[in-house]
Amino acid sequence: MEKTLAEIKEEVIDSFSMYDEWLDKYEYLIELGKNLDSYPEEEKTEEKLIKGCQSRVWLDSKVEDGKIYFSADSDAIITKGIISLLISVYSGRTAAEIASDDFKFIENIGLKENLSPTRANGLVSMISTIKRIAQENL
Repeated sequence: MEKTLAEIKEEVIDSFSMYDEWLDKYEYLIELGKNLDSYPEEEKTEEKLIKGCQSRVWLDSKVEDGKIYFSADSDAIITKGIISLLISVYSGRTAAEIASDDFKFIENIGLKENLSPTRANGLVSMISTIKRIAQENL
């Protein structure tokens, strides 16, 4: 049976709470980024770049059977982990689920507060882009 969005977010919070130090949480993020499916070079286009990120982050989406599936890549290892985390939670969800979600689990794991200001801005841009894609598919 497919997990609910709430269950997946709870699993993410649990995964991050296993680590006491932020250095370990960064390592975990880096591992998530390494596990991201490969992203085709020819898809790394200007229109797929997320605006507002210091590093380059490409995000693509497709809708199948009423659900949005995301693929992404980044040229920065921590940023790649962040986008990997976001798409692991939201890929395969309906537009309504994503658009109505508060993305509060990000605060619960303390991610935004523990990023540099430029990375935190990038995180906000990634979330905004995912939400915008969901809105466009409602």
